[in-house]
Amino acid sequence: MSTPLPTDTVRAYLLGLQDRIVAAFEAEDGTPFVRDAWVRAPHERLQGDGCSRLVEEGRVLERGGCNFSHVKGPQLPPSATQHRPELAGCPFEAMGVSLVFHPRNPYAPTVHMNVRMLAAHKADGEVVAWFGGGMDLTPSYGFEEDAVHFHQVCKDALAPFGADKHPRFKQWCDEYFFLKHRNEARGVGGIFFDDFSEAGFEGGFAMIRSVGDAFTQAYMPILQRRKATPYGERERDFQAYRRGRYVEFNLVWDRGTLFGLQSGGRTESILMSMPPIVKWRYDWHPEPGTPEARLYTDFLPARDWV
Repeated sequence: MSTPLPTDTVRAYLLGLQDRIVAAFEAEDGTPFVRDAWVRAPHERLQGDGCSRLVEEGRVLERGGCNFSHVKGPQLPPSATQHRPELAGCPFEAMGVSLVFHPRNPYAPTVHMNVRMLAAHKADGEVVAWFGGGMDLTPSYGFEEDAVHFHQVCKDALAPFGADKHPRFKQWCDEYFFLKHRNEARGVGGIFFDDFSEAGFEGGFAMIRSVGDAFTQAYMPILQRRKATPYGERERDFQAYRRGRYVEFNLVWDRGTLFGLQSGGRTESILMSMPPIVKWRYDWHPEPGTPEARLYTDFLPARDWV
């Protein structure tokens, strides 16, 4: 018989992580986050609970959300079994913290972070657990010192788990957060890993703790550095245009969004990552030599920042 996994320990860590992150950014913004705790109704396909923490029209964050969810379902959705076909049809349990912050100032980058555990319950009683997560930075206007800082903190968070982890997960992030239909990166990357089980339960859990705990250190100094930079309508317009790429990626390519929607997840929480103001234009290109053009030439192409 398999030893039960200490999922209560994972849950306690994730709830504490959500509390710490929200407290730090509430203090920075000066606006309280709304707290929306929820429990799935007994007749719903997914069972479980969670808590969405959200700020809209804040002083610094135009829209930002930090979700915790813990759900159980009768069958893993297709997005979770494409790399593990032997688990198709298994009941599952998933829990995680996921956040996206969209700052008001166009010079302050959008950021995403997620840490999660997924466990499948096989018919023979074995429980197969794996971990995923990471963080990535999506600027409208690029600054080398911001990208270097963010990537250095990511590298330091993974250092205790082997020298191979950062280059591997950095490349994985560059490849994952890529809009294939645009042939364009979403941002300047960071780290990303999924279906991670090679270090066992304790090793995988330790790694998501290290990544989750590093988030505020990775992003807060950048937000503080850029939040008061003067800007005008030109910068806001370009920010809204670039946010369109964010929407396209999340709705077309993101496995987390697809997992939530395919498994019958809570739509308001899943789509909390959407930016508040977005624009699209037909076949638009920035003028060469402008700060907007530099995003495409100097920042979106994958490169080693540290």
